Amino acid sequence: MTQNNYRLPAEWESQSGVQLTWPHEQTDWKPILTEVTDTYMVMALEIRKRESLLIAGPPSNDTWARDHGFITLVPCNTDGNNMDNEPLLLDFCFNGWGQKFASELDNALNRRLYEQGAVKGIYTDHLDFVLEGGSIESDGQGTVFTTSSCLLAPHRNQPLGKEQIEDRLKSALHAERVVWIDYGKLIGDDTDGHIDTLVRIAPDNTLLYTGCDDINDGHYAELKLMEEQIHTFRTTDDHPYRLLRLPLPRPIYEAGETDGERGERLPATYANFLVINGAVLCPTYDQPDLDHEAMNIIGKAFPGRDIVGIDCCQLIRQHGSLHCCTMQFPIGVIEI
Repeated sequence: MTQNNYRLPAEWESQSGVQLTWPHEQTDWKPILTEVTDTYMVMALEIRKRESLLIAGPPSNDTWARDHGFITLVPCNTDGNNMDNEPLLLDFCFNGWGQKFASELDNALNRRLYEQGAVKGIYTDHLDFVLEGGSIESDGQGTVFTTSSCLLAPHRNQPLGKEQIEDRLKSALHAERVVWIDYGKLIGDDTDGHIDTLVRIAPDNTLLYTGCDDINDGHYAELKLMEEQIHTFRTTDDHPYRLLRLPLPRPIYEAGETDGERGERLPATYANFLVINGAVLCPTYDQPDLDHEAMNIIGKAFPGRDIVGIDCCQLIRQHGSLHCCTMQFPIGVIEI
């Protein structure tokens, strides 16, 4: 099931804490710094109710902890049960989603946190390979999901091809198999199709995925193909996955150059939720009917947890949402 006595845990497993990289004036948040800081405060308070919170302050290029934060493996024995050993802190290269944005400060942040003793574990250097936390999903049992649109995108790991990248993922993440999703990318998405905007894993072999019913929506064709592909997926025991379809928020646009002008569509998605101890923090977009529907569906995937809506209308203005802002750590990483 797993290799070398380590595995990539599922997000719903017990956590020691969550990292937020805090907004500041040297980031793209500057024009709406007050508003987005309020959103970060809400996230921080909800996290802190349930587990430890690690706040990384300046210097950073930006605040997307999901993509520049450590990806952590936990120790286990051959039966998949945890052992009393240190977790592995995997430090991959973050290059601004394929060199789209400056990232040198973000890319150095993990090492700084480790050297300051903010996180505990065995530091593991993977800086020769580009990998963002938002591009992978783990079921905790050896299966990793990802998207071909992201991992095969330009300026990431060329000249490596798909087979070589899959081998590297298996080796670094101690995975038994990689499941590739070949369709689906949200308009306005800077990440080239991160899986955490499209398909998420939940307990009991459940996949939550973004759907679209409006044939006039620019997402319809791609998301329909993605849905059809997901229906063909099988578990390691050759059973179909339990599928839960999330609605797509109604279009949200960035402000244009002049008052009243409509700018680019923003990549709002309900799949960008965060699972923490005892709760799921869900993005909302001031669309009460769809917000409520999405939270109800997510609640079906995570019974027994608080389902907490957090207004992400400010976050989406920089083309990200709740999960993108956070990185969870398993037990043993944050000791506060």
